[in-house]
Amino acid sequence: MSNERVIYLPLGGAGEIGMNAYVYGYGKPGKEKLILVDLGVTFPDMDTSPGVDLILPDMTWLIKRKNDLEAIFVTHAHEDHVGAVAHYYSQLDAPIYARAFTANIARRKLAEHGHPEKAVKVVSPWPKMTDAGPFKVSFVPISHSIPESSGLVIDTPKGRIVHSGDFKIDTDPGVGEAFNHAMFEEIAKDGVLALMCDSTNVFSTNEGRSEATVGPEIEKLVASAKGMIAATTFASNVARVKTLAEAGQRAGRSVCLMGRAMRRMVDASIETGVLKKFPATITPEEAKTLPRESVMLIVTGSQGERRAASAQLANGKYQGIKMKQGDTFLFSSKTIPGNERGVIRIMNQFSEKGVDIVDDDAGRYHVSGHANRPDIEKMHELIKPQMVVPMHGEHRHLREHVKICEAKRLRGVMAVNGMMIDLTAQTPVVVEHIETGRTYLDGSVRVGALDGVVRDRIRMALNGHITVNIILDDDNESLGDPWCEIKGLAETGTSGAPLLDVLEEDLSQFLGRAPARLRADDDKLEEELRRVARQSASGEIGKKPEVTVIISRLT
Repeated sequence: MSNERVIYLPLGGAGEIGMNAYVYGYGKPGKEKLILVDLGVTFPDMDTSPGVDLILPDMTWLIKRKNDLEAIFVTHAHEDHVGAVAHYYSQLDAPIYARAFTANIARRKLAEHGHPEKAVKVVSPWPKMTDAGPFKVSFVPISHSIPESSGLVIDTPKGRIVHSGDFKIDTDPGVGEAFNHAMFEEIAKDGVLALMCDSTNVFSTNEGRSEATVGPEIEKLVASAKGMIAATTFASNVARVKTLAEAGQRAGRSVCLMGRAMRRMVDASIETGVLKKFPATITPEEAKTLPRESVMLIVTGSQGERRAASAQLANGKYQGIKMKQGDTFLFSSKTIPGNERGVIRIMNQFSEKGVDIVDDDAGRYHVSGHANRPDIEKMHELIKPQMVVPMHGEHRHLREHVKICEAKRLRGVMAVNGMMIDLTAQTPVVVEHIETGRTYLDGSVRVGALDGVVRDRIRMALNGHITVNIILDDDNESLGDPWCEIKGLAETGTSGAPLLDVLEEDLSQFLGRAPARLRADDDKLEEELRRVARQSASGEIGKKPEVTVIISRLT
């Protein structure tokens, strides 16, 4: 009897929102041929990853098995699905398949890192199938908040899998393809082994709304604005960018796109034919010469990103343009959990300038690109799978999704990052736990989550830093007193004396009574000097800083 199996292994995106990376395999246990669906990033914050540029999934497990990796399939061009492709291309060395718009974005990323653009292969949508080892894979058009989003049909020798990708049920999305109920019924007619399903909005019980519903409201707002109006949204939501631009045009305003991502997405949409028409735009230089009431800016930075156009405008000016009292700034977007402080900071900066802030306003100016609970349940009904495996969500989202399945007597399988599931077992089970985690892009290098770089940076940010310097002669006697440098610490402690004086005095007294055998052992001496410095600082300022000890010896 054959013991080949179909496995599913999320390396990112299951138990978190972002950093999507899903492995499927077929074959004998431990010898499966593999495909990877999506390879995305998530973004750092100052609390948990200060100074980090990007956060990538840890792909160590897959890199070790790259000879068994047949292909990478990218469902759409959001950063949390495509952002890590260029970073891992040389280590995974597998062909990348995507539809035209996504391929355009992926190729730009590869080119920026010096990789060949031809590595990305453009494929046609369903019913076109792509062979990848034992798999046959087809891109199924689905509505989302970026053009040419796709679910995947993954045919295996043991049955069909439907990977929903990010989706919503929208029959009038403005840009991109409408949700096609009949197509999904056709896909499901011969039976589906498993549905891997988006869980992001599982707690939203209202019916999902179409992108078309926000257009009239945005037009009213833009038409009523008095001074300059600026609007921000996700640059990848090309339908919304187009809606905003058309609203500005109808109000008799010249439209200016600001921010590289905004221009890149519009250019990619035009190049690939996703956008047939887009209002004429002007440059920032041209915008500066026009009356304020004749200009509309569409800018990046809806999530409070410090370097984006929104933040630059809030700080003062961007590309020579300033916002002033009487102007209006619209957030046509939802704030992703975790980004609230950055967005509120920008709102307050604009408010201090007298700029009127308009936010999402209970959905008037934004609709989500993800399925609410009724849409998720509709997908269950259309696909009629033997089991549902929730994905793309935090742990609470996945667990709630499983509960919904169980309430409808549909098998729900809980799988978070690192759980390898045998989908062909009589009862789907976890057959192996894989170590997963994060890799940080820190400047131009990648560092592991356990390397200590980010941990040390957080400790220094929280506790400050002391550098202790001593010089010893060849008899292990101190030449002069120890001296210190401090960073990020109060200069005066509870004694009223300068902190540096207290530290240096305590260290000098310790050295004066330290036995010769301790002064001869650099490692032990360093440990003791660090302990004394931390203890002394704690007594003076109530904190135990990070301490670097430099021992110099004259020989």
